[in-house]
Amino acid sequence: MSNSTELLWVDDLDDSCIGKAGAKIARLGELRRAGVRVPDGFVVTTEAFERFFQESGVASKVERMLARLDHNDDVEVAAASRRIRMAIEDAPMSPVLGEQIVDAYEELSYRRRDLNIPVAVRSSATGEDACDASFAGQFDTLLGVTGGPRILSSVKRCWSSLFSERALGYWMRKGLDYRNNPMAVGVLELIQARSSGVAFSIHPVTGNRHRMVIEGSWGWGESVVQGTVTPDKIEIGKSDGRILDYRIADKKVVSAFDYEAGLITEREMPRRLRNEPILNEEQIKTVVSTVLGIEEKYGYPVDVEWVMDRDRRPGEPVVIVQTRPITVKAPPVVPTWDPVAYASKYAFRGLGLG
Repeated sequence: MSNSTELLWVDDLDDSCIGKAGAKIARLGELRRAGVRVPDGFVVTTEAFERFFQESGVASKVERMLARLDHNDDVEVAAASRRIRMAIEDAPMSPVLGEQIVDAYEELSYRRRDLNIPVAVRSSATGEDACDASFAGQFDTLLGVTGGPRILSSVKRCWSSLFSERALGYWMRKGLDYRNNPMAVGVLELIQARSSGVAFSIHPVTGNRHRMVIEGSWGWGESVVQGTVTPDKIEIGKSDGRILDYRIADKKVVSAFDYEAGLITEREMPRRLRNEPILNEEQIKTVVSTVLGIEEKYGYPVDVEWVMDRDRRPGEPVVIVQTRPITVKAPPVVPTWDPVAYASKYAFRGLGLG
């Protein structure tokens, strides 16, 4: 791949690159430098987005649509979002940029000694996942994308999600200007997930800083992030790593790779896995230690998306695919019960997991 500033590899990124790679992907480069396992891949930078936006003529169309938009009319906002997204996705990408993206994808496949590897194409806006604002869930991520043409169309879809209905409403409520938050797009190897989910370095509901929470399910984490499956929920004491509670959910759907469609899709969970715990004690300890290390590095509570590689062996690291600040938390709650006595009730030996 050329040294163009429009494409950068994860290896070349750190937190100073948020303006080019967006917070989501830049932090992956920073974590890799800190020894955390993250997916390999590259980012189509904000410079590429801005050049496309101007050279394709989309910028002027968007400005005209926004200038006459009634911000208080939800129906009109939704219609404007559809028109803007269609204009972006239909606009031509420059042949030079398209060739660079396809070449980088082929290089990523070569690094994995495979052809047309499945990738995650992930939006990464510069203002996304900031400490004072969060666009979590408002921009697009496409999992299991294969082949050059699909990669290119997926990049444009991520660009267009800067103007998703939810994001557009968010801009307006916050008084933000989309021009100050351009969109980068990561193209990352898709880790073959045995299980995946999210982990919070403090309790996400009570704000209790003495507890961590892990949520997850089998397969890829899209069903967990989008709320289409009830995940297993594990609560852990931060001071000693003791498992305080393990609630095994009835997991009815799973995000799995559809080899015929070449995409991650949702399907019914196999009966034998529905009520099985998704992590054992060693795996939980690995997630906990990794999340605590990330929290210590950044100095604030974090929300982390993790993937347990299908081929992972005990002692090997968990893969981190995203980290962001926890932006909303209630005052800490001081427990009035004995956590040690409570923990013994939910110890792994009681679940048959030890």
